[in-house]
Amino acid sequence: MSEQLFTQPISEISVQELEKLLKTVPKTDFQLIDVREPQEIEMAKIEGFVNYPLSQYSEWSDKILVELDPHQETLILCHHGMRSAQMCQWLIQQGFTQVKNINGGIDAYSILVNPRIPRY
Repeated sequence: MSEQLFTQPISEISVQELEKLLKTVPKTDFQLIDVREPQEIEMAKIEGFVNYPLSQYSEWSDKILVELDPHQETLILCHHGMRSAQMCQWLIQQGFTQVKNINGGIDAYSILVNPRIPRY
């Protein structure tokens, strides 16, 4: 997946918008994906995200269309926003229609929204 070029525009959501969404919208209205490695999630996480580590792409790529709704709003998180942008691009290529990259990743979330989440 890392070899793919970005060919589609990727929508973004700020960490502040994410926080507002998490507090005001029913969790059934959107899908949350974290593409970081399991050891990164052990250090810092936001509740409610499902982990699809990019390094394990071959293990979950065939299942994702069955496990997720391609027409539901889907928000993608990583450490700073680069890996999540890759995932967004891949999901768009798979036919997902409402994909958004979380701008700045969990690092920005820790700085701007919840300083109790450790930075690494």
